[in-house]
Amino acid sequence: MWRPRGDDISATQYAKFVHEIGLFPELDDRNALDVYRRLHQWTVENPGAFWRALWRFSGLIGNLGDLDFVATAPIWDRPFFPEGELSFAENVLQVNRCQDQRFANSTALITIDESGETQTISRGELLQKVLRFTRYLRQVGVGKGDRVAALLPNRAETVIGLLATSACGAIWSCCSPDFGDDALLDRFSQIRPKLFLSATRSRYAGKSIEMEARVCQLLEKLPSVEQWLIVGSPQHECPKRIVRGLWSDIDASEAVLAPFEKFSFNQPLYILYSSGTTGKPKCIVHGAGGSLLQHVKEHQLHLNMTSQDSLLYYTSTGWMMWNWVVSALASTETIVLYDGSPIAPRLGALWEASERCRVSHFGASARYFAAIEKEGYKPKIQHDLSRVRCVMSTGSPLLPDQFGWLYENVGSNIQLASISGGTDIVSCFVLGNPTIPVHAGEIQCRGFGMDVRVWDAHGKDLIEQPGELVCANAFPSMPVGFWGDEDRSRFRSAYFSRYDNAWWHGDWVKETKHGGFVIYGRSDATLNPGGVRIGTGEIYQQVSAFEEISEAVATVLRREGDEKIVLFVKLQMNNTLTEELIDKIKSRLRKHCSPRHVPAYIVSAPDFPRTLSGKISEIAVRNALLGCDIGNVGALANPECLEFFSAWAKQV
Repeated sequence: MWRPRGDDISATQYAKFVHEIGLFPELDDRNALDVYRRLHQWTVENPGAFWRALWRFSGLIGNLGDLDFVATAPIWDRPFFPEGELSFAENVLQVNRCQDQRFANSTALITIDESGETQTISRGELLQKVLRFTRYLRQVGVGKGDRVAALLPNRAETVIGLLATSACGAIWSCCSPDFGDDALLDRFSQIRPKLFLSATRSRYAGKSIEMEARVCQLLEKLPSVEQWLIVGSPQHECPKRIVRGLWSDIDASEAVLAPFEKFSFNQPLYILYSSGTTGKPKCIVHGAGGSLLQHVKEHQLHLNMTSQDSLLYYTSTGWMMWNWVVSALASTETIVLYDGSPIAPRLGALWEASERCRVSHFGASARYFAAIEKEGYKPKIQHDLSRVRCVMSTGSPLLPDQFGWLYENVGSNIQLASISGGTDIVSCFVLGNPTIPVHAGEIQCRGFGMDVRVWDAHGKDLIEQPGELVCANAFPSMPVGFWGDEDRSRFRSAYFSRYDNAWWHGDWVKETKHGGFVIYGRSDATLNPGGVRIGTGEIYQQVSAFEEISEAVATVLRREGDEKIVLFVKLQMNNTLTEELIDKIKSRLRKHCSPRHVPAYIVSAPDFPRTLSGKISEIAVRNALLGCDIGNVGALANPECLEFFSAWAKQV
């Protein structure tokens, strides 16, 4: 689909890094793939040397100490740089460069909401705002190890809150306003926050959503909260035991430049949550140094972000991609925060923002790209996207046809970086590379320093065959652990119970002959008709060709000791599931996949259950069909739709 030119390769951050370490030939378009493979192998075999070289190359501030890690420790208990110290906030804010007035005046944040209202904040202003909030936190007694919980949309205050919390050595945890009341309580009650930060209102799809009353009810059930800080003008009384403050008062106070305290390299930075569809969400604790170092690697080496670039990645504050975006400030670029619906009130709202803000790196979910394609939207015809040189996609597999659509409708000379990792590592296992070709339907390569493999059930390497995604080495962004899991037994069970001394991620994938990767979906959602394992992504790839269908879920119905594939489809408006359409779907799956991929049933469904981050939950559909315990329905945004699937299964 795309091959970088020689001059483009030599100008990348990645090429400069290769030159700096001096172990490999200079990069050009003839040897790029060979150099990548040799460099990746070196980063896996020499992890300490690689991560230290990256630290120096990126100009990060702090001290890594003398010890890389304890090599004799098991992989699940091998934190990097245990003697190291740094301040996450100091690095992200680039405090040492803010003394240069030109840098201080450069743009750090641009916030845009769906109404088009825009706010621009310079580097110097962002530093001042973080200093004010840091002082406030210390004044109210928030310090090392305390938890700050937030319920905020994607706006500047959320970024400031995270950075100031980290500057105090406290731990940040944020959910987005679309989370339900039970989902919020399931998460925040486990971590016992000391301070709660929230907005009075949010906005989505043209609707203003009142939040303050919800927060009042939530705080009644969170006895650990001592302080409530409000963004906006409050209208309700808070619980009497809680001291309430206003963000506007803090932002109007004097900012005093003070040294940023350094904490352990593995000091907990933020707590993210698993989807929680099978029980209470796991509270995944991520370390400051490991998250920062991993993100810098991905931003600079894999996606070629520089101080001249700006990043817009459409995400809510409850998705790990938001944390990933904030760290991009450490690569001295501008980040653009978009708050609201990506397609309302205008289908091209994100592209309009990209044009206005001269975005070079644009990202969204595969679902978003599929939605605007179905609507016939052509971004490059509507907008000047000449500055966009990298488009990223994650959240679900980006299908081969979508690759073609993006190259045709965004730009023919973009690096299309489909990326995959997760909340568990707050980063990627496989992602892009600005120096090697892009193949339709494939993620370009492994991440540097990540010994990513595809294994069968016995731990044997597979090429050109689907299997389990594993990582056979330790890496800096491996979680510190789970909150409350003192003996780390739940942590080990979650990631290290399937294989000895290797991280099992639960993705069903294939490594291609190009060294790229195809993600078929979660391995626990794979289908097994007649004992043959099938990834649901293979079916979705073919179903996406039908304009009548907006979304689909392939799952199983167990009958007579075997599994029968059921394909549920959500139809576009004004379409019906006719026998003719069913025959066309079956014919395409038989021709392009195999007879075993052909569903026994194809059924029209009104909607699909979704997690709070918007992902379709295949597992919830499967459990509803099988009559199993659905698990934690509070983790679903629309659990009522499961009644359709339960009722259908009883009738078959």
